[in-house]
Amino acid sequence: MSHLTYLAILAACLVGTAPLELVLHVGVYAQWRRLLATLVPVIVVFGAWDLYSIHRGLWRYDSRYVIGLDLPGHLPIEELLFFVVIP
Repeated sequence: MSHLTYLAILAACLVGTAPLELVLHVGVYAQWRRLLATLVPVIVVFGAWDLYSIHRGLWRYDSRYVIGLDLPGHLPIEELLFFVVIP
Protein backbone atom coordinates (compact mmCIF):
# COMPACT_ATOMS: atom_id res chain seq x y z
CA MET A 1 0.00 0.00 0.00
CA SER A 2 2.85 2.41 0.64
CA HIS A 3 3.65 2.47 -3.10
CA LEU A 4 0.44 4.50 -3.47
CA THR A 5 1.55 7.15 -0.96
CA TYR A 6 2.54 9.79 -3.50
CA LEU A 7 -0.68 9.29 -5.48
CA ALA A 8 -2.74 9.39 -2.28
CA ILE A 9 -1.23 12.75 -1.32
CA LEU A 10 -2.01 14.16 -4.77
CA ALA A 11 -5.58 12.84 -4.57
CA ALA A 12 -6.00 14.44 -1.14
CA CYS A 13 -4.86 17.76 -2.60
CA LEU A 14 -7.47 17.52 -5.35
CA VAL A 15 -10.20 16.55 -2.88
CA GLY A 16 -9.16 19.40 -0.61
CA THR A 17 -9.45 21.98 -3.39
CA ALA A 18 -12.66 20.64 -4.96
CA PRO A 19 -14.83 22.82 -2.68
CA LEU A 20 -13.21 25.90 -4.25
CA GLU A 21 -14.61 24.82 -7.60
CA LEU A 22 -17.94 23.46 -6.40
CA VAL A 23 -18.89 25.86 -3.62
CA LEU A 24 -17.02 29.08 -4.38
CA HIS A 25 -17.29 28.69 -8.16
CA VAL A 26 -13.77 30.02 -8.77
CA GLY A 27 -13.70 28.35 -12.19
CA VAL A 28 -10.03 27.37 -12.30
CA TYR A 29 -10.74 24.11 -14.11
CA ALA A 30 -13.22 25.78 -16.47
CA GLN A 31 -10.55 28.21 -17.67
CA TRP A 32 -8.47 25.48 -19.29
CA ARG A 33 -6.43 27.82 -21.54
CA ARG A 34 -5.25 29.83 -18.54
CA LEU A 35 -4.67 26.63 -16.63
CA LEU A 36 -2.48 25.25 -19.44
CA ALA A 37 -0.62 28.56 -19.74
CA THR A 38 0.19 28.25 -16.05
CA LEU A 39 1.03 24.56 -15.97
CA VAL A 40 3.18 24.17 -19.09
CA PRO A 41 6.04 26.43 -17.91
CA VAL A 42 5.95 24.78 -14.47
CA ILE A 43 6.09 21.30 -15.97
CA VAL A 44 8.90 22.21 -18.38
CA VAL A 45 11.12 24.08 -15.91
CA PHE A 46 10.69 21.86 -12.87
CA GLY A 47 10.53 18.67 -14.92
CA ALA A 48 13.88 19.59 -16.50
CA TRP A 49 15.27 20.42 -13.06
CA ASP A 50 14.17 17.04 -11.70
CA LEU A 51 15.54 15.18 -14.75
CA TYR A 52 18.89 16.95 -14.38
CA SER A 53 19.03 16.19 -10.66
CA ILE A 54 18.12 12.53 -11.22
CA HIS A 55 20.73 12.21 -13.97
CA ARG A 56 23.44 13.74 -11.75
CA GLY A 57 22.50 11.49 -8.83
CA LEU A 58 21.45 14.45 -6.70
CA TRP A 59 17.81 13.39 -6.44
CA ARG A 60 15.88 10.15 -6.40
CA TYR A 61 12.44 8.81 -5.58
CA ASP A 62 12.03 6.03 -3.08
CA SER A 63 10.49 3.07 -4.91
CA ARG A 64 8.48 2.22 -1.80
CA TYR A 65 6.27 5.28 -2.33
CA VAL A 66 5.75 5.36 -6.10
CA ILE A 67 3.93 2.92 -8.38
CA GLY A 68 6.97 2.24 -10.56
CA LEU A 69 5.77 3.83 -13.79
CA ASP A 70 8.63 6.07 -14.92
CA LEU A 71 8.76 8.57 -17.73
CA PRO A 72 11.94 8.96 -19.80
CA GLY A 73 14.85 9.94 -17.59
CA HIS A 74 13.51 7.89 -14.65
CA LEU A 75 11.00 10.56 -13.67
CA PRO A 76 8.12 8.89 -11.82
CA ILE A 77 4.67 9.60 -13.23
CA GLU A 78 3.68 10.87 -9.79
CA GLU A 79 6.19 13.71 -10.11
CA LEU A 80 4.66 14.84 -13.40
CA LEU A 81 1.23 14.67 -11.77
CA PHE A 82 2.61 16.74 -8.88
CA PHE A 83 3.41 19.52 -11.35
CA VAL A 84 -0.18 19.38 -12.62
CA VAL A 85 -2.00 19.07 -9.28
CA ILE A 86 -0.08 21.35 -6.93
CA PRO A 87 0.18 24.63 -8.91
